[in-house]
Amino acid sequence: LLRNAMGTPYIPSNHVLVFLSFLLTSFIMEPTFKKIYHEAYFPFSQKKISIDCAFQKSLIPLKEFMLRQTYEKNLLVFSKLAHVSLQNKKKDVPIRILIPSFLISEIQTAFKIGFTIFLPFLIIDLLVSSVLMSLGMMMVPPSIISLPLKLIIFVVSDGWQLLITSLVHSFQV
Repeated sequence: LLRNAMGTPYIPSNHVLVFLSFLLTSFIMEPTFKKIYHEAYFPFSQKKISIDCAFQKSLIPLKEFMLRQTYEKNLLVFSKLAHVSLQNKKKDVPIRILIPSFLISEIQTAFKIGFTIFLPFLIIDLLVSSVLMSLGMMMVPPSIISLPLKLIIFVVSDGWQLLITSLVHSFQV
């Protein structure tokens, strides 16, 4: 959404965005990964627990993380679809209900962040278009004028830091 709002649909490239998302995922998930390592992987590697027990112990921190990020209404929707009653036991939510609820919640959060970023750039496009029309410059594409303005505003307002900060703060770590 940010790339389209700015009028640069291929900059930054997908490679850069995938790498950035990998780094952010590692940063956000580090406490959960550490917990999984200490509670599940390390005892398994020492042959103190079986692979089944390690798998079950590794699900506990993941479920805790996903439950913190998941909207209650999404849990209710998927529990109704699966014909499973939650009965105020959020810790006992089956993983088959939690994963799609978590994914939908994350998509909703992403669209909220995208909308708040998209709106100022849309206003800039509208202002540039109306100014060009009022000046009688109908043959000049508004993107030629608005793209440098949007890039300048994004750089001056430290847009990458704002975007990354809002993404990290959207997770309740």
